[in-house]
Amino acid sequence: MVIGVQNRIQELRKVKKLTQDEIAKLCNVSRQTINAIENNKYDPSLSLAFDLAKSLETTVDELFNERKTR
Repeated sequence: MVIGVQNRIQELRKVKKLTQDEIAKLCNVSRQTINAIENNKYDPSLSLAFDLAKSLETTVDELFNERKTR
């Protein structure tokens, strides 16, 4: 069984009608960083995870879910 992390950044960002650039500016990172995180190509630091959660008005636990596959 492989455990991976699935994030809900894109989903929550769209609900709040924010662009990748807007959320990037709120978190002081590049748009490319947000894109990489949304596409599971980059794992954010703990500090950035908290900034993302705060910007999207959620918790880190709600933003990042473990995904189990066989």
